[in-house]
Amino acid sequence: MSNIKEVRTLKIMQSFEVFGCFLRHFRPKTDVLPDDIKQVIENYSENGMMNVRNLHDFLKDVQGQFDEDVNAIFEKAKHHNLLKHKGLHLLQFLFSDLNHPLSAILDDMKSPISHYYIYTSHNTYLTGNQFTSDSSVRPIIRALQKGVRGIELDLWPNSTNTDVNVCHGRTLTSSVKLRKCLKVIKDYAFCSSDYPVIITFEDHLNRKLRAKVAIMVKNIFGGMLVQPKKDYKLIELPSPADLKRKIGISTKPPNESLESETNTPQKNVLFPTISDCFQSKDDSDENSKQEVIEMQGEVPEYRDLIAIHATKHKGDVLDSLHVDPNKVRRLSMNEQELVEASKEYGQQIVRFTQGNILRVYPKGTRLDSSNYNPYDGWKHGAQMVAFNMQGYEKNLWLMQGMFRANNGCGYVKKPKFLLEGDPTFRPNEVKKFLKVKVYMGEGWHLEFHHAHFDYCSPPDFYAKVGIAGYEDDKSPRMCKTKSIEDDWWPIWDEVFEFPIRVPELALLRIEVKDNDTTKKNEFGGQTCLPVSELRTGIRCVPLYDKKGEKYKFIKLLMRFEFIIPIENEDGN
Repeated sequence: MSNIKEVRTLKIMQSFEVFGCFLRHFRPKTDVLPDDIKQVIENYSENGMMNVRNLHDFLKDVQGQFDEDVNAIFEKAKHHNLLKHKGLHLLQFLFSDLNHPLSAILDDMKSPISHYYIYTSHNTYLTGNQFTSDSSVRPIIRALQKGVRGIELDLWPNSTNTDVNVCHGRTLTSSVKLRKCLKVIKDYAFCSSDYPVIITFEDHLNRKLRAKVAIMVKNIFGGMLVQPKKDYKLIELPSPADLKRKIGISTKPPNESLESETNTPQKNVLFPTISDCFQSKDDSDENSKQEVIEMQGEVPEYRDLIAIHATKHKGDVLDSLHVDPNKVRRLSMNEQELVEASKEYGQQIVRFTQGNILRVYPKGTRLDSSNYNPYDGWKHGAQMVAFNMQGYEKNLWLMQGMFRANNGCGYVKKPKFLLEGDPTFRPNEVKKFLKVKVYMGEGWHLEFHHAHFDYCSPPDFYAKVGIAGYEDDKSPRMCKTKSIEDDWWPIWDEVFEFPIRVPELALLRIEVKDNDTTKKNEFGGQTCLPVSELRTGIRCVPLYDKKGEKYKFIKLLMRFEFIIPIENEDGN
């Protein structure tokens, strides 16, 4: 009897839910616009259509763009289907890629590589987690297409000790041939940027296989390869401009490596333990129970490949951070080592990175390919903050946002205070205020199924904005707009203000979610924008999915304004 009552109750609840759908207010898009946008349309168009003069005045008065070639923009508008027979549709122009939020001013790229943050990946060949996923060339291709300039390959002997595989050793990950990896790097290295690609080798090879790698690398890359002269000591790193369309190898010199006579991955992965996986792979040689022997003799062909000599942090921190005025090098630390070292030796780390390269990589317990806070490395000048590109969450979004700067070329100039030890640097002084107005959004109805967010009504979107940055620039929590009920085209028209102390390292975080009172709020898009390159005025801000793939249609209309505190207006 109780079962019958439960069924009746369930049917009544379902009927009520369906009835509730009819009560929900469905609202199509209307002509309602924020007051600012209405005013712009009234002042700079005729019934929403702009001529060349209207566009010139709008760009100068509202957008702060004084030197634009207006005729060229009109020409581009043709290809964007924005130019109608009566003129340029103002609202469509505002929501177009022609009205992008970031400046196109580029660095001259003539400073040493050590003066730049470098877009760097970790275990670039892995398709998923660090323990059981496949190794493939596909993640390498995707990374290069997104502008990544630092590629990591782990080199292991195959089962017969006759060839070289790339895999995450001592785990259950599959392997891929080194030759295939090198070929796709050659094919895709410069598809998104002309600036140099740095390949870091984690080398677990014997002398014979190192010699084979040397031949393979030279044959595949040819003239692309950076080949330092034998016994040449690099005193200062070249600039990205010097190495355009070049590929450089960075690894430990052979006589500084350890090798095992029985280090084939097949023997190691048959019965891997959880402790093996928790260990950082960079520490695996020292901690392996297998016999290791010091390298005897050199492999000159292999040594000659190395453009940037690498070392690994072990033992005394100050020894690792020693600056040799006669030779530059790359030092590797895991995220935990960096955080611990920075507590006492932060200034020494910054000094080291002024002329040398510091690479930071995820700790070994991140089996799910998650990532750490990149600011731990950036604020100390670490150039190669290596990330698992196959992961997705806030920290990866920050990385992607940082490297949208400098036209997405994969190199971003470090702040002056990290390059020169600027004594005038005051991290607690507010340099400017960023005023952000969130007007409206569109495009979700074209990207998502009509029932994706709510079964029987349009979504209830709200937006969140905040700052990620150096020390106190980080927002305690994201600022949130009101939720707009039942609307695929939400209009928020809300303003927020953020103090910025170190603009060079500040990122504006933006997220959109669907407010749901019965379950977790649904993700509706995100982006991170470098504050130092934000263009003022009313801008179109495209959103990205959780993995960082750009949505084709989802965009926000926002306004950015910088306010300089009175005490800083004279530059003091």
